[in-house]
Amino acid sequence: MNTITQALNALTTNDSKNAKKDGSALGKDDFLKLLITQMQNQDPLSPMQDKDYIAQLATFSSLEQMTNMNTSFNSFLSYMSSNILQYSELIGKKISYAELSADGTTHTFQNGVVQSVERKSDGFVLHLTNGKTTYPEYVSSILGNSDETPKVE
Repeated sequence: MNTITQALNALTTNDSKNAKKDGSALGKDDFLKLLITQMQNQDPLSPMQDKDYIAQLATFSSLEQMTNMNTSFNSFLSYMSSNILQYSELIGKKISYAELSADGTTHTFQNGVVQSVERKSDGFVLHLTNGKTTYPEYVSSILGNSDETPKVE
């Protein structure tokens, strides 16, 4: 029996209690256990060559990096979808927002209806039906659906 088969048998025997029930592929921890088991059970008269060991470590490193990148990408997608969905709730709503003067010293409150939401490098932008844009942080109140008239106080 070759060393890889022995290592697989040892891995299967040791981890039968922790086996994945969904039948998914081996992960990076399983790969590392397999490599260690293979090294422990290798034939002393015919040990694994250096180039084989380096190739397996490179494969392990690639697997680990892909796993980390997949985790980061999933986190990014969760962040993106939750924020865009949050701001999409404003579409069709009449809002009141602060508009800064040209010199940036004063602000006035304007009303507008949100037409669309866009993600840009500096954050999310609300596009209004009056042709203006504003950032969500400048919204002071949500007045309701666009067909409702705001209460004057």
